[in-house]
Amino acid sequence: MAALPRPSEDELIARYFAPLAGPGGLGLRDDAAILAPRPGHDLVLTVDAVVAGVHYLPDDPPASIAAKALGVNLSDLAAKGAEPRGFLLTLALADDWDEAWLAAFCTGLSETAARFGCPLLGGDTVRAAGPTLISVTALGEVPTGRMVRRFTAEPGDRLLVSGTIGDAALGLRLRRAPGWAAGLGEADRQHLADRYLHPHPRLPLAPALLAHARAAMDVSDGLAGDLAKMLRASGASAEVEIPAVPLSPAARAALAADEGLIDPILTGGDDYEILCAVAPERVEAIRDEARRAGITLTPIGRVIAGHAAPGFRDAAGTMRIFASGSFSHF
Repeated sequence: MAALPRPSEDELIARYFAPLAGPGGLGLRDDAAILAPRPGHDLVLTVDAVVAGVHYLPDDPPASIAAKALGVNLSDLAAKGAEPRGFLLTLALADDWDEAWLAAFCTGLSETAARFGCPLLGGDTVRAAGPTLISVTALGEVPTGRMVRRFTAEPGDRLLVSGTIGDAALGLRLRRAPGWAAGLGEADRQHLADRYLHPHPRLPLAPALLAHARAAMDVSDGLAGDLAKMLRASGASAEVEIPAVPLSPAARAALAADEGLIDPILTGGDDYEILCAVAPERVEAIRDEARRAGITLTPIGRVIAGHAAPGFRDAAGTMRIFASGSFSHF
């Protein structure tokens, strides 16, 4: 039986993407969208791309790939204290795409956009010369002049991180059936796998960051590496207490089976938690506000003067420096 011809770009837009469009997207019937910030607000823009075989595995569920593509950008908005307004999508499809994959992708995209109040405004769909590439530009807004920067941490600030660290890195490693996985229960396995597949952007934390954080960024390439980026930009250093870094029960179970997993836990990517620097007198206030938003913020260390890479002190008091502190996409 001959394969049915693929729909044209216009047909794809009308069938799959136009139903996702917000008011400013004009039904995706024009070459541009319209978006005006509310009075007294600045626009915040961020862009990230995910590529098959680099940022996700080609056999990942297409709905999960869509959730990650949009979620990683929403995580950036959360770290800036921004409220989402919409997003632009560039979808470069590999030659082997089919409509079933695209339909599932758009279902995941629609669900994620609706969950976080971030409608599609426009974009482009093209054929890729290689693997599928998905680029999202997310737009948000903050009160004028209030965006939380990442380069403004100061010596004496306390460092806090949301949620738990290392789950996604372990979830990715589970795909290779490592020996340490044998000691994990099914619930732990599912937790780690889900954390790799589905980022949980901490948008409910944005108001607390606006009110109390001196600096913030999301943890996308590993806690150690992203902390180092924040400190280089701020002209400072830091000391972190490894036992204070929050771990999920699943990560603790994996670490009990293999102590060497502490390295990928601290340096692996895809956490999409929020790392922030907060003046000491504001720590309890931001933690209380985060708790009311349903998010845990855990103190893990402090910013210090200097330009050295951040030090990580283990339970025995030994200070460690991670020479390669983050996941690299290159």
